[in-house]
Order: sequence, then C-alpha cells, then structure tokens
Amino acid sequence: MDHSVSALDQLIGREVVIDVVSPFVFLGKLIAYDAKYIVLERADVHDLRDATTTRELYVIDSKRLGIRANRERVLLRIGEIVSVSALEDVIV
Repeated sequence: MDHSVSALDQLIGREVVIDVVSPFVFLGKLIAYDAKYIVLERADVHDLRDATTTRELYVIDSKRLGIRANRERVLLRIGEIVSVSALEDVIV
C-alpha cells in the first residue's frame, strides 16, 4: 500500500462494500469522502432485515451478479462504518 495516499483515496472510483453497525450493507462506486461522509454513486442500500440471506451471501451475490443499484447517490455517515473494502476483494 502506498502510504502517501490514504486507504480511502485508493478506493475512489472503485466499487466498494461498506459494512455498518446497523443491519444494512452499502454497495456502490466510491466517488468522494470528507470528515463526515462517504459518497457512493449507483448504490445499493440493502436492509438485511428485509432478506432471508446473510450479509456475506448478499455481498457474494452482488460480486457475482453485479450491484443492484437502488439509489443514484448516497451520503453515508463515517461514524456508522465498521469496514470498507473493494468489491473485487470479496472472496467467493
């Protein structure tokens, strides 16, 4: 990893998976961030309470089938985030 560039900078323009403390998972193209928010485009905001699958299986399906966008743009509060990873780094 290039330490002169932040980890989030290295994910700009890439499809990402964001796990949060609530029963939601966010997938989309990371386009920007600041001290308070991460901004995703063509995002899938998925409420795991509405599904019979697990978070991991949903993410694996999204890698295999593509992100099922239901929002053009999402601002996600940084304080809610547990982890951020590139969708291509998901192991199937």
